[in-house]
Amino acid sequence: MGLSVLQGFTKSLAMTVLSEIGDKTFFAAAILAMRHPRRYVLAGCLGALIVMTILSAVVGWAAPNLIPRQWTHHITTLLFLGFGVWSLRDAFKEEEAEELAEVEKELNADMKSNGGEIKENNKDADDLKKQNRPILAQFFSPILLKAFSITFFGEWGDKSQIATIGLAADENPLGVVLGGILGQALCTTAAVLGGKSLAKQISEKIVALSGGVLFIVFGIQSFLSTIDS
Repeated sequence: MGLSVLQGFTKSLAMTVLSEIGDKTFFAAAILAMRHPRRYVLAGCLGALIVMTILSAVVGWAAPNLIPRQWTHHITTLLFLGFGVWSLRDAFKEEEAEELAEVEKELNADMKSNGGEIKENNKDADDLKKQNRPILAQFFSPILLKAFSITFFGEWGDKSQIATIGLAADENPLGVVLGGILGQALCTTAAVLGGKSLAKQISEKIVALSGGVLFIVFGIQSFLSTIDS
């Protein structure tokens, strides 16, 4: 059982880190952190990713109880191999930094539709006011809720969510959840603290290549492994 948890943990951690670095939600967190207090952005983005990870793992855990385990095992194998090919194809499309520009454009359009960007000289005053608010009021901060909603709906149906469901169906769900949460925490914290400057230094091609190879390795390992009855 312990080995099963460890295997699920390590697979989920590696998959999450390589899936989320350079992902759309990673760039969104980095850009939001440049414009709003980092603690609200981090809390909102990380909260959404944790909820999504747990929901995905629950779906993956329930799948073998609704569908024969042999089917879920083969579906998971095909998903890993398919995502591996998908990631490798994306890596060779040579669209470096295009996703960062796309996310920034979407966020700029969203800010303009809500009354324009917040000026830099008002940010410190806003931070001081927010520090004096009750904890409950800070928890329901519009910035936190915005970061949560952008991340949650950005991840819904994403490759990493579907991969987490498949992984939880084939591995220990607890290990998958723990590895996924740690991976999400590492990536989101890096995005929020590093901001846009870090996002610009990330090579989407290298990340996609690494993720593609990892998915294919998982697919081969799943294909060669025995199915627990």
